[in-house]
Amino acid sequence: MALGPGAIDAASFMTLRLASGAAMLFVIMAFSQGKSATKLQGKWSAAWMLFLYAVTFSFSYLQLSAGTGALILFGTVQVTMIVVALNQGEKPSPLEWGGLLLALLGLIYLVSPGLAAPPIVGSGLMVVAGIAWGFYSLLGRGAQDPVAYTTANFVRAVPLAMGVSLVNLSGLHMTLPGVILALLSGALASGVGYAIWYAALKGLTATMAATVQLAVPVIASVGGILLLQEALTMRLALASLMILGGIGLAVVGRR
Repeated sequence: MALGPGAIDAASFMTLRLASGAAMLFVIMAFSQGKSATKLQGKWSAAWMLFLYAVTFSFSYLQLSAGTGALILFGTVQVTMIVVALNQGEKPSPLEWGGLLLALLGLIYLVSPGLAAPPIVGSGLMVVAGIAWGFYSLLGRGAQDPVAYTTANFVRAVPLAMGVSLVNLSGLHMTLPGVILALLSGALASGVGYAIWYAALKGLTATMAATVQLAVPVIASVGGILLLQEALTMRLALASLMILGGIGLAVVGRR
């Protein structure tokens, strides 16, 4: 809603999103756990990955539809995490290999040249966003306090985002609707969303959590069609089935 019609430039959207997300996470952490800023324990490596995800995500959505972007993002995230797991010595079952191959083929089909293929630059940026988010997730494994950890990383990523906004001053463009959407994206979708997600994880197994997460691209696609008048193309539908089906097979095949 913010980036498609040009209600705000991508750099400002990213900066406002990270800043409002950090503020909301800080408030949630302070009020629910009684912790101060001095107790924040994040990683600069994770903050850089969060920043890289946010900047490429924002600029990619200048060209991509909501559903297509979410499919590329989540497909790349899962592939990244599986590849890292393989590199660390995990041994997938045949079902996992089959699922990974199907998901990769779906991703390749979605972005391959053709009449209905999404723009290559936007797709490439979203792939980078997916890789960055995958590594950010991996870096956060084992965090004793995920909300405090995420808050610290958001706080550290804000000055990095402000640097991009300064470089992009010539392209500065903000409308009131664009600013409101950026703030909601950060405070509500990122800040409150993270808090709810971490609360939900306490009652879910790892497999169930991964399975639930696979609904995100489908939700984004439906939202794009219903709220943004985006078209449901045959390529998007088939790629969705291949990517989500493949990842589902990989999750089921995990011992």
